[in-house]
Amino acid sequence: MSDKLSHASSRGGHDISESEDEDEEPALLFNIKLDRAEPAGTALSKKSNLCVHIQPDQDVMAKEDYLQQKMLEYILQQREATWLQQFKIACMLGPTIDEDNTYDDVTGKEAFAHFFSMGWNVLFAIIPPRRYLHGWPAFFFALGMIGGCTAIVGEIANLLGCAVGLKQAVTAITLVALGTSLPDTLASKIAAENGDNADAAIGNITGSNSVNVFLGLGLPWTVATIYRKQTTGEDYMVPSGTLAFSVALFLCTAVVCFIILTIRRIKFGGELGGPKSSQWIAAVILVCLWCIYILFSTLQAYDFIQGF
Repeated sequence: MSDKLSHASSRGGHDISESEDEDEEPALLFNIKLDRAEPAGTALSKKSNLCVHIQPDQDVMAKEDYLQQKMLEYILQQREATWLQQFKIACMLGPTIDEDNTYDDVTGKEAFAHFFSMGWNVLFAIIPPRRYLHGWPAFFFALGMIGGCTAIVGEIANLLGCAVGLKQAVTAITLVALGTSLPDTLASKIAAENGDNADAAIGNITGSNSVNVFLGLGLPWTVATIYRKQTTGEDYMVPSGTLAFSVALFLCTAVVCFIILTIRRIKFGGELGGPKSSQWIAAVILVCLWCIYILFSTLQAYDFIQGF
């Protein structure tokens, strides 16, 4: 005598007779019901239902996750370029093969960008690979290189401002700001494109500006105050100049920016993306806010309008 399992009841669990998506986890609780038996004349007992409960082994799952993590770390470490390979990669440009073994040829745009960025690539290839000492040397070397580039850009912008006759306040909010903050803008764009959300993009630009304010202003002023007090006994005073007006104007434009982001979150469910028309409208408004900030700050610096 043989009993045949004809179908599974979905009462109290999942139906095992239907195939589930491969990406979904299998059911942990389901019922099995026998509704007929063979050969003819064979009767089923009243207890023809069976509830199956699969309890996963947490220890085994934890070990599997640990092994997968270690394997991923090993693969990433093997793929990491050595110090010599970093210079080769900075100079050479050729077709690549992605993880799916797809041949990706070099486009004209990539060749054009590589030609003009080769010098910077070679310069930053001096940074040690991340595999050394868990990435700490790479972190501090990269931080120092970025600080050095920022200082050079700032000095060149100041020289250019002096050559064309711009006041320091106008030079600071135009040439210096563009030279130092434009890389942050591009980094935020890349972070938004590669991330699942806009958190990394917004965090990058706001964090960078916080570092500029806290370290770029607070740290030098603190060192100058201590030095002046120890050498001459006098207090170190910095005239506010156009700073108060610029900060107040920046706060007003920032509030408008936050309102736009809030409206986009309510309307489209996120700060970035959405229909193309909304993207262009938001971009035009934000660029206009920057132009308004530059215009009024310049007018105040040249005494066309009164500040605080």
